[in-house]
Amino acid sequence: MSIDWLEDWAPTDGAERAASVFRTRFDTEPEGTWSAPGRVNLIGEHTDYNGGLCLPIALPHRTYAAVRRRDDDLVRLVSAQEPTGLRTLDLADVAPGAVDGWVGYVVGVAWALRQAGHAIGGFDVAIDSCVPYGAGLSSSAALEASVAVALDAVFGLGLEGSDEGRTTLAALCVRAENEIAGAPTGGMDQAAALRAREGDALLLDCLDGSVRHVPFDLAAHDLALLVVDTRAEHALVDGQYAARRAACEAAAATLGVETLREINSDPRGLEWALDKLDDEDQVRRVRHVVTEIDRVTWFVALLDAGEVSLIGTLMNQSHASLRDDYEVSCRELDLVVDTARAAGALGARMTGGGFGGSAIALVAADEVDRVAHAVADAFADAGLRAPGFLVATASAPAS
Repeated sequence: MSIDWLEDWAPTDGAERAASVFRTRFDTEPEGTWSAPGRVNLIGEHTDYNGGLCLPIALPHRTYAAVRRRDDDLVRLVSAQEPTGLRTLDLADVAPGAVDGWVGYVVGVAWALRQAGHAIGGFDVAIDSCVPYGAGLSSSAALEASVAVALDAVFGLGLEGSDEGRTTLAALCVRAENEIAGAPTGGMDQAAALRAREGDALLLDCLDGSVRHVPFDLAAHDLALLVVDTRAEHALVDGQYAARRAACEAAAATLGVETLREINSDPRGLEWALDKLDDEDQVRRVRHVVTEIDRVTWFVALLDAGEVSLIGTLMNQSHASLRDDYEVSCRELDLVVDTARAAGALGARMTGGGFGGSAIALVAADEVDRVAHAVADAFADAGLRAPGFLVATASAPAS
């Protein structure tokens, strides 16, 4: 069976694709083209909105935004992925609950910047992207971040040039996603898109927003990170994600803590916390979050020690926890994980919000094709839609 490799674009090619769409639809040149990456999370799932730790890398797959500012408050939007035509909105009409679909992620960023006191006017924007949509690889944050750095440039805000400014942009992108797009996500995806660094994983402390860049060069250890898009499309606005977040917040209230992260440093330990909870769903959710935060710490310690091959065990543990305690896996994700391990992967886990999307597998560099074929064959045997594949390397942030 042939393998569907999801290729990334050379940055110059991606920029020209978006600029070409802009010229065709608006009959003028954009002021420039900006881009931002998708992300894959190595470990630390559903910890961000619990004040925890997570460890994403930026993907080489990027979303490109060609932009030109306007002299009024209109926003005109086109996308190569949405051939339905030109969309036009007035920024004065952008508000929570007022905008549907992908345009909410674009105008939501402009709205959030305005809410923060920045002088943002209208603009024309054309989008093109090679970040797989609906794959749990944060195409939404890539879209938000590409627009954020574009608006920063064309309106002269001066935020993109420092980590402090990028932290501000990331927070505003989160607000756009939460309040305008209506997805109650944490801040990991936007931080990865804006604050990651080529060659490094981004250790993000979601309690205080601090980051540490952790060298992540699998090729130096003859390893590779295979990403499998199950094409079991997920959506973070369908209520399941929000239900998990609400359960964690309710458990934190019962335990008298601001975030579940506090349990990791509480000398009374996890068992004390679980004993105080009467709701069995909350018990499982808390157990996942607390143990997952610990797994991030151990994962980074193994990377620091050069024991990279051992991180697979933590990946396996993470998937079991997400499947059984957090209950966000699905048939397709479990099939990838089980098949990849049986084919020799050192570890595998679902990545992202779950309920579909993608899984990752740590494999020997010379075994990538064999493991990919094993997974593709397993999907065919199960009568499932053929998955897509890519090899992830730690790539550059929005620019």
